[in-house]
Amino acid sequence: MSSIRKQAIISSIVVYIGFFIGAINTYLYIKEGHFSSEEFALTRIFFDIGQNFYVFASLGVIPVMIKFYPYYKSNLQDSKNDLLTWSLVAATIGFGILLLFGFLLEPLVIQKFSERSKLIVDYYHFIFPFVFGMLFFAILEGYCWAIHESVFSTFLKETVIRICTLIFILLFYFKFINYHTFFILFSTLFTIITVLLVIFLIKKNKLHLSFTISHVSKKILKKMVSMQLIVFAGMLVQVLAQTMDSIFIASLKGLSFAGVYTLALYAANFIQIPQRSLQSISSGVIAQAWKDKNMFEIQRIYQRSSINMLLISLFIFGNILLNVENLFHLLHVQQNYMAAMEIIIVLGLVRIIDGGTGVNGTIIATSNFWKFDFFCGVLMLAIRIPLTYLLIKKFGIIGAAYSELIGYTIYNAVRFQFLKNKFNLQPFTLKTIAAIVLGFVIFLITYFIFKSNQGWSILLVKSIFFSTLFLIAIFFGKLTPDFHQVLNTVKLRFFKQ
Repeated sequence: MSSIRKQAIISSIVVYIGFFIGAINTYLYIKEGHFSSEEFALTRIFFDIGQNFYVFASLGVIPVMIKFYPYYKSNLQDSKNDLLTWSLVAATIGFGILLLFGFLLEPLVIQKFSERSKLIVDYYHFIFPFVFGMLFFAILEGYCWAIHESVFSTFLKETVIRICTLIFILLFYFKFINYHTFFILFSTLFTIITVLLVIFLIKKNKLHLSFTISHVSKKILKKMVSMQLIVFAGMLVQVLAQTMDSIFIASLKGLSFAGVYTLALYAANFIQIPQRSLQSISSGVIAQAWKDKNMFEIQRIYQRSSINMLLISLFIFGNILLNVENLFHLLHVQQNYMAAMEIIIVLGLVRIIDGGTGVNGTIIATSNFWKFDFFCGVLMLAIRIPLTYLLIKKFGIIGAAYSELIGYTIYNAVRFQFLKNKFNLQPFTLKTIAAIVLGFVIFLITYFIFKSNQGWSILLVKSIFFSTLFLIAIFFGKLTPDFHQVLNTVKLRFFKQ
């Protein structure tokens, strides 16, 4: 676990730097007097629509590449490894199909969004260069996960892309460009980081393209294609379930409401950063463990990821919940964004549940029972589509958050039960309950002590108080061995004689 922990810590630091820059970007988006809530929402909607489109265009090759890379590595020289080549070829074909479908879908987009979300219609064609970059970056990112070189791709995706966004925002902010030019630049974001990732892989001598079909490809082609078809359908189902909220809101309520929801989603996703880093790093390791039939290692990663992600999620969520309302007032955020408060609470609970159940999805996706992940996704979609529509109709935008809470709770419960019944794998211990209880108690203590106080100094003191109590509880409660191991590493590095 030490190599995973080390890379996860580095990746998380990189991602948090990116999120800090992203927080500046979000502040500039939502501060009074510059971007409208509709203009901000359009940038978020592009990410949601883009994810659906790029997953469609990828034709399911990314999980297949991660799953089967260890077999190629064991049997081929790097120069003769054709896995990446055929993955890129498949993505190119997929993007061509997407362009055709995009043309056919345009009348439907106009019909559904022209009344309440006209900006989506106005900038619809820009989604395709945006998706082009997103698609080929995702292919190369998946390759980086497979070869255990995920830190730099994470840096590009989570930090560099936000630095570029900040530059474009500042150009608009100081009136060097108008919104139309801003959005043209915005649509090139993923293409920029794709080029940088290609340069990195070339310099590391890791980018090998072979157009000769290898004996490994010939041997396992049927198995790969079989997996690809199911995984492709599963990915489409899963990404639609993850992104439908803002799309539904834009269609049913308008872009302004979608802007409020996406702000809440951004705050909640802050909780999920370490989980995303851990998933990207552990994918290759777990795939190798399945190949070696090392169930002990898989159980160890599963259990450690669960308690670590739960503790980190509680830690971040507590700090957000204690300070977000005060922060909104201090930063003079547009008044309509205050409605995001209740949504942040619900979505934060979703992230805690998702993080606290560990890397269950990665374990299933890299096992021989990867088809089950598809059925989980179908179940999620079957629940989410009607539930999201009905709850938005009945409760407004908070209904989308309730739908996500219900959907993800069922989704993770099913995956948990599958791994327990099939492999006798389960991530929870008594320390899981202790972590939840301690986190809740420390939050209440901090909340009631500082309840009536406002201002920058109180915000800082409140965060320090909560964080200190929480870290002390982790240390003396011995809730995770990784905490002590990290402390020992720090001591050896900085305080050795």
